[in-house]
Amino acid sequence: MTTTPPSPATTAGPAPTAPTATAAPPLARTAHGPWQLVRAELRRRPAARLSLGVVAFFALLAAAAPLIAALGGWGPDEFDKTAVDPYLGGLPIGPLGGVSAEHWLGVEPVTGRDLFARVVHGAQVSLLIAFSATAIVVVAGTAAGIAAGYFGGRTDTALSRLMDLTMSFPSLIFMIAMMSVARDVNRIVLMTAVIGLFGWPGIARIVRGQTLSLKHREYVDAARVGGSGPLRILVRDILPGVAGPVIAYTTLIVPGMIATEAALSYLGVGVRPPTPSWGQMIAESVAYYETDPMYFAVPSLCLFLTVLAFTLLGDALRDVLDPRGGGA
Repeated sequence: MTTTPPSPATTAGPAPTAPTATAAPPLARTAHGPWQLVRAELRRRPAARLSLGVVAFFALLAAAAPLIAALGGWGPDEFDKTAVDPYLGGLPIGPLGGVSAEHWLGVEPVTGRDLFARVVHGAQVSLLIAFSATAIVVVAGTAAGIAAGYFGGRTDTALSRLMDLTMSFPSLIFMIAMMSVARDVNRIVLMTAVIGLFGWPGIARIVRGQTLSLKHREYVDAARVGGSGPLRILVRDILPGVAGPVIAYTTLIVPGMIATEAALSYLGVGVRPPTPSWGQMIAESVAYYETDPMYFAVPSLCLFLTVLAFTLLGDALRDVLDPRGGGA
């Protein structure tokens, strides 16, 4: 009588259990908050880190302009006639536009004013106007966009038509006309108001679209059923949902504001002399770009680096905080 050999399964004992697979870590977007994602994006992009450093440098330069300019020993309006040659049309004495231990970036032709002090104080004026106009644009645009998207109806129609009218208006021509006519006013305040007046519709359209997609979410409906009023819903439920795109868009419009201020000053309708600004300095240096290129290069390089840094930083923030806006 032949016996059937036991199967390997009965002789080998209990089958070894397969090692339990470790659960994959959750996606970064669900495991971390937005600011952790921003830090991760900055670590991933060397260009974004460099841009953040440039932005921080010029912001510090503008905030502490009087203290930093004092390190050079000259004020922005002090004349140094010994630094220019009267027999050569007032050109700076020395190489690179008069660069020396006494004048770190050289001097202006004819006047002999210290270029380092002028650039530092020009950063304060240019960035002050740009940041203030951006604040007006963001506050007005966010308020109008949330109101239009949430309330709808006649409110949406009126605000949308106002956005269309403002965007179709020849803003640059109006800015030039307004700055030319208004002579006895504070030019910095006027430029801030005029630039901010025409910048809000862009961000208002973005916020309106985001609000339309948020106002019928479950948590908004729950807050409405729970007795929350419109103002409470807008502040506690809608506003946090649109904050990411607003922050990303803000960093992208700052360079446009800086360039607009520089363009108006370049055209002679911006900040009045002797108050320095980068656009005004570039306009004055055009006549000397062949004989004293340093005078033209220094404010132009500062303007270029600031605009480029804000643009690259804004692109990085947009990819994190508003991926749909970045084409992701």
